Amino acid sequence: MSLITVEMQGQIAIVTIDNPPMNTFSAAVKEELSKTFTDLNSDYGVSVIILTGAGQRAFMAGADIRELPDKIGNPNLLPQFMDNHEFFNCIDFSAKPTIAVINGFALGGGCELALACDIRIAEEHALIGVPEVKLGLLPGAGGTQRLPRLVGEAKAKELLFTGDHISADEALRIGLVNKVVLSGEGLKEALKLAGKICNNSPAAIRNIKKAVDEGLELPFNMALEREAELFQELFLKDDVKEGVQAFLEKRRPNFSSLTSNN
Repeated sequence: MSLITVEMQGQIAIVTIDNPPMNTFSAAVKEELSKTFTDLNSDYGVSVIILTGAGQRAFMAGADIRELPDKIGNPNLLPQFMDNHEFFNCIDFSAKPTIAVINGFALGGGCELALACDIRIAEEHALIGVPEVKLGLLPGAGGTQRLPRLVGEAKAKELLFTGDHISADEALRIGLVNKVVLSGEGLKEALKLAGKICNNSPAAIRNIKKAVDEGLELPFNMALEREAELFQELFLKDDVKEGVQAFLEKRRPNFSSLTSNN
């Protein structure tokens, strides 16, 4: 039985983790998710990817703790941990906008998975946290790096040092999630948002994501240079011709699909 399902609604791919009872991040889930995102990232018919968990208990309740004892005392785990980073980067650096629908617990690796997405929508009953410190560990899938970049160093350290869970409302207050919705309404809200994104230029969306992601890692002046390069690139694309013409003609633009040559 597959642990990952994919449903297409137009240009929107809905990826659901289905590993009951808590959608834990097992080795098998990672393997299937990795293949799924590799396929979706190369599919020009997909413009937005929504990621969520089956049921209402958990988006993903972290790693499968039963897999940890075999790792204790092993000094040769670094390649495996770097492979984990490669997997999460596959989501973070996808050319497609990604939206996490946090419909329950998002703990440890589940929180890190949500952090790797571009946008996070939390249902009101969600609980989010990085409790690895309580196991004598640290978040090893990018959490110590992505969380401070999102909520700031001081708040990130508080969450990392204490391992506390926070509510959806608190996550919204500190900027960890973009929006909080009623329980059961997360996917609906994500589809609405994804639809708005799909109405815009795929080439522009792709370059916007590059400008933000790459710019955050560069000194400000170099980031501005990168922005200028990506801006220049768009003037050579078909979408800008259509967008400008549609504006002048007072009509809705008909942008091309996300293809490799646009």
